[in-house]
Amino acid sequence: MNEEETKKIIDFMESIGYRFLEPRLIYTALCHSSYSHEQRQRGRKDVESNERLEFLGDAAIDLIIAEYLYTHFPDAAEGVMAKIKAAVASEEALAQIARDINLGSYLFLGRGEEITGGRDRDSILADTLEAVAAAIYTDGGIEPLKRCLLSHFARYAQEISEGKVVFDYKTHLQEITQERFRQLPEYILVDEKGPSHMKKFVVELRLNRKTIAFGEGFSIKEAEKDAAKKALEKLKGEFDQ
Repeated sequence: MNEEETKKIIDFMESIGYRFLEPRLIYTALCHSSYSHEQRQRGRKDVESNERLEFLGDAAIDLIIAEYLYTHFPDAAEGVMAKIKAAVASEEALAQIARDINLGSYLFLGRGEEITGGRDRDSILADTLEAVAAAIYTDGGIEPLKRCLLSHFARYAQEISEGKVVFDYKTHLQEITQERFRQLPEYILVDEKGPSHMKKFVVELRLNRKTIAFGEGFSIKEAEKDAAKKALEKLKGEFDQ
C-alpha cells in the first residue's frame, strides 16, 4: 500500500470504529476490480479485487440478519422473517447502508468507474459492503461484525416490518401488480445512449400493455430497478387519491 492508500484505510477504520489486526484485509475489501486491474497494469501484482471477499460477506451478513430476526421477532413466522431478511439483504438496502456509513468516499476505483459515478452506484456499494463485512469477520470474528454493522441492519429490518421503507423495488412492484391487477410488469429495453465505456440503458416498464414508467442506468438491471422505483411512486400516488 502506498501512503495515500494507507491514509484512506486508516480513516475508514476510524469511521467504523474497528482497527484491523491485518489492515490488508480492509484494503482489499475497498478495492474494486477496476482499480485492481489498473494497478496490475502498472506492475502492482499484489493489488487484489474485493470479489472473493464479497462471496464470504454475503453469507456473513445473512447470518447476522437471520440471528437478529430470530431473536427480536419471536412471534414472526418463518415466511415473514424470510421476506424481511431478503429485503434487508437486497442490493438496494445494502447500498443504502453503505451510504449511511459514507463507504463511497473510501472506495478504490478505476478511472472509468470514477468518471461514470461508481462511488454512488448501488451494485458497487452493495458489493463493497459485503466485502467489508467479510474483512471484519475474517479479521476479528462475528462479534466485531455485529458491533460495526448490525445496528444498521436492525434499523431497516424494523422499518421494513412496519412498512415504513421499501427495498427491492422490482419484487415489491411485482407483488403489488399481482395482487391488484393480476398482471406482471414487463421490462423492455428501448434505448442505449453514450459511448461503449459510458453506455446508459433506457428501459420501458409496461403493465397490461400500458407504459407506466421509464428507467435509466449504466446496466439493464439498474435501468429496470429505476423504472420499478418510479412505477411504485406513480402507483402509490394513484392509490392515495
